[in-house]
Amino acid sequence: MNLEKRIDDLISKMTLEEKIGQLNQISSAGEVGKLKELIKKGKVGSLIMASTCFAGSDEGGIAGVEYFKELQRIAVEESRLGIPMIFGRDVIHGHHTVYPLPLAMASSFNDELVKTAYRNIASEAALDYIHWTFTPMLDLSRDPRWGRCVESPGEDPYLGSRMAIAMIRGIQGDNLSDESSIAACAKHYIGYGASEGGRDYHHTDISEPSLHNFYLPAFNAAVKAGVQTVMNSFNEIGGQPVASSRRLLTEVLRGELGFNGFVISDWCAIQQLKNHGVAENDKQAAELSLNAGIDMDMVDECYIDYVAELIEEGKISIETLDNAVGNVLRVKLRLGLFEHPFAPKYEIDKTEHIRHARKLAGESMVLLKNKNNVLPLKENERVALAGPMATIKETHLGTWTLDGDENDVTSIAEAMKAVGGNRVKCHHAWLADKQMILPWDCDTYVLCLGESRLMSGENNCLADISVPEDQVALAKRAKREGKKVVAVMCFARPVAMQELEPYCDAILYAWHSGTEAGNAVADILYGRVNPSGKIAMTFPRVTGQVPVYYNYLRAARPCNEYYGQGRSYRDIPARPMYPFGYGLSYTDFEIGGIDSDKDTLSLSRLKNGESFKISVKVKNAGDTDGKETVQLYIKDEVSSVVRPLRELKGYKKIFVKAGETVNVEFVIGFEELSFYNAKLEKTVEPGEFTVYVGNDCTTNNAIKTVCIVS
Repeated sequence: MNLEKRIDDLISKMTLEEKIGQLNQISSAGEVGKLKELIKKGKVGSLIMASTCFAGSDEGGIAGVEYFKELQRIAVEESRLGIPMIFGRDVIHGHHTVYPLPLAMASSFNDELVKTAYRNIASEAALDYIHWTFTPMLDLSRDPRWGRCVESPGEDPYLGSRMAIAMIRGIQGDNLSDESSIAACAKHYIGYGASEGGRDYHHTDISEPSLHNFYLPAFNAAVKAGVQTVMNSFNEIGGQPVASSRRLLTEVLRGELGFNGFVISDWCAIQQLKNHGVAENDKQAAELSLNAGIDMDMVDECYIDYVAELIEEGKISIETLDNAVGNVLRVKLRLGLFEHPFAPKYEIDKTEHIRHARKLAGESMVLLKNKNNVLPLKENERVALAGPMATIKETHLGTWTLDGDENDVTSIAEAMKAVGGNRVKCHHAWLADKQMILPWDCDTYVLCLGESRLMSGENNCLADISVPEDQVALAKRAKREGKKVVAVMCFARPVAMQELEPYCDAILYAWHSGTEAGNAVADILYGRVNPSGKIAMTFPRVTGQVPVYYNYLRAARPCNEYYGQGRSYRDIPARPMYPFGYGLSYTDFEIGGIDSDKDTLSLSRLKNGESFKISVKVKNAGDTDGKETVQLYIKDEVSSVVRPLRELKGYKKIFVKAGETVNVEFVIGFEELSFYNAKLEKTVEPGEFTVYVGNDCTTNNAIKTVCIVS
């Protein structure tokens, strides 16, 4: 029996109560006896593993794996139809092995490393009865004040799309029914990252062209990559909350994008339609959401309480209900849960996962400054470690880490001492009664600065993203000693560094990089790894410069301060502190002039699949092997609607040996040149396009020979 026939057969056998039950996700943190009874009656389609510690026990003291095994046994053996539950958990950037935050991962610009990381994450999670993870988060994030920007791939739709594909293919594997594969969830659909003022759950104001050109591409990529579930966002667009928008959830998501999995609400998002003021009560909220296209209700019980009444009243049709149930069953069948409802048993190579976490952390970290090549450190160099992040472990795990163990983390101090031995001194009391414990007998101060993992993530927004004053004061004090000063920045989000930067000879942005954070820092500082990260989100000079992002729209009176033209503010320099795509290396890469294999191309040929080939030569002019991310940007010179100053449309991360030159090629076709016009038609308009190829978004290495003719 094929998939769709199995779905129809199951639905035909289900009572109304059982159908509604498939749309009901409840929390594992509820009362155990009640939970088991609901499962037995077929009233639970999914369980969210909401306890804070999986590996030991939940908040009620129930052993994790055995507990979930028993609940699944009740579903498949004691419920009337034996339909398995799907167990979901927030496995955001690691399970037992924790990787860098998603924003940091995106800064690696290494799709394959990210894909492998999520393949490893899924294989660990599957062993713990996890069938489904609520990631990737694909919210376009242009405001670093927003705490959840750290869960995103940053400010660019193209990079976000590439990361979406890598993460989903890693999570879901080559075959979704494979025992080590779990279902991914693209969230938050849509526009959540545009919350006004960087305040979580806040108002958003997004035009239709912006929605299609900037916010939808990553979700479109996720759908094409086969993502099985999508989660709605809390915000509204055009006055309509996404949770009640049939246009966005059905017409756009399923119609335009072609999504064929199921949609789940965010936590209590259906019930919160009352807060929006579009629903009078939970019953009306359930009516609006199910009719709009939300298939599964996360924990607020609006569906299980009211859908039967709404059907009886004719406010929800049986066809709508059956369609939602079918969407849920389809994913369960694709996962192979009917054949294999219990946790798989296989061995994983934990040492390989740790090795990969270290490699990805190293490629995610970004060298922002290296005056006079003070880095890498020499192994015989006398180093004084100071700052709040030197010995700490837990913070490196980052936000939304439910199952990582800080005891598995190697601190920066431990890792540095493992290389430098007794030449590395760590001073735990970096402040005493507000007096700096300096000077110390050393060649170089390594200041381990940063913020707690609790300072970012959901509902952890900041009005001021400046480096804390006491940390700036430490750098000032160290600089006065006439020593070399290296800052290792262990922050989750971009921070404003105008006050700190002058007092540092080198700055390594280490993010919250997971289990292997300390080892990865030591690898880079001592030159065992040549840094290759590029920031996925613009770093402002001061908080007042926010929002600042590279691909903003052209204005009537050009003031393109991002690229050094004009000045919006009188009190700060025009450019941001560090632009999108920026990152240094221990070697020098020279990117040569741009060649194109065509001067012009007709629009008809472009639509039929013909393309331009763009090539550059990249030389490693230094004496150290290294990796460089070659980035391609495009500017549409004249168009029917206002377009960005430039847009990322390709990147390749390449390894080049010292002294070698390699050729890098890009293909520019319809997809790279197209945009959504005022009529929301995806189109390419005849005209001239400027192509930039360089090592960050501000490159002036350009060619104007790409021309489309009618």
